[in-house]
Amino acid sequence: MSHGVPRVAVGEKTEASRRKELKQIEAYQGLVDNVQAKIKAEEYTAETLSLTSALLSQNPEYYTIWNHRRLVLQHVFAKEIHSPPAEDAESKPPPGLTPAQHEITLLIREDLAFLLPLLKQFPKCYWVWNHRAWLLQQASQYLPVTSAKHLWLEEMALVSKMLSYDSRNFHGWTYRREVVKSIELLSAQEQLSALELDDKKEEKKEKKPDQSMTESEFAYTTKMINTNLSNFSAWHNRLQLIPKLLKERNADPAARRKFLDDEFELIITALYTDPVDQSLWFYYNYLMTNLSPKTSPELRIVADLTNKHRIDYLDTQFDLLKDMLEDNKDCKWIYLALVTYTPEYLEIDAGNKKITTLELSEWLDQLDQLDPLRKGRWLDLRKSLNL
Repeated sequence: MSHGVPRVAVGEKTEASRRKELKQIEAYQGLVDNVQAKIKAEEYTAETLSLTSALLSQNPEYYTIWNHRRLVLQHVFAKEIHSPPAEDAESKPPPGLTPAQHEITLLIREDLAFLLPLLKQFPKCYWVWNHRAWLLQQASQYLPVTSAKHLWLEEMALVSKMLSYDSRNFHGWTYRREVVKSIELLSAQEQLSALELDDKKEEKKEKKPDQSMTESEFAYTTKMINTNLSNFSAWHNRLQLIPKLLKERNADPAARRKFLDDEFELIITALYTDPVDQSLWFYYNYLMTNLSPKTSPELRIVADLTNKHRIDYLDTQFDLLKDMLEDNKDCKWIYLALVTYTPEYLEIDAGNKKITTLELSEWLDQLDQLDPLRKGRWLDLRKSLNL
């Protein structure tokens, strides 16, 4: 199993299966040679496109063939744009599209449909995701804003569905960020065009706010985290959204401090649920860096923390970590957090009695036992703490 997706077991091959495989290899190599020859001859035709489809259906990791496919499609798109419309066209294009744009839309949709079975079968294949992004970028280049945006919105629905099947697929999360960025850009262009049209009509309308998806995407990370706490990609996406989210909210210091408190509450609740989940500690460490005076103010959730504020936060966190340790004596990550943030704690409040030398030494002893492969690291920590 990988992220809940079953792997297919491979059994021993019989002589008959070996012969069959050899024939398949010969046919595959012949297909490769055929495609390469046609590309070399610059035969950017429907036949060449069909041959790349056959080849990529067998091996979607063959990135060179994806490049060849894009060459063919680029040629077809350019040909459509520069060709005069056919006078005997059976049907007129939809409103707002030229005949060439309509044909390009159909070609893009057809290629997106070709990719869908591959995406279902190979959800971790980078090249399939990459080609989908390229197709939609062509839509943004060749089609009117509204038409291109419609395709991107459909893609947003698709990637949400894919992530519902495998919520930790980092390819899907990376792709989702690209889709969101494109939708926001097209929405801004759409809004600008509408404002320019209003100016021409001399209509004075109140300007609409920017079409940011930050709030909805932040809510989406919450939904995915609540579905599965062990979703590193969701936590990662969440922390990437936070600076933009707070900026768009025009959050004042009080709102930022409440936000930090709420995020600490969220992650602590998650850690009590599953303290051995490394993805949770990743996000916890991100929040803890917000307490460090060494962290750039631009990167902090709360930029104006005083040392008193930091001590209050650290007091609370150390109490919680020690409490968590009571029922999880063999959890390396709790000891690591305690040891990691002790130097910073002592740097801010050297005379505090929250941490004793005996406790610190015991935590390092536990790390020696639980993670002996990093014995050198624990030794360096002892030296830095004068233990």
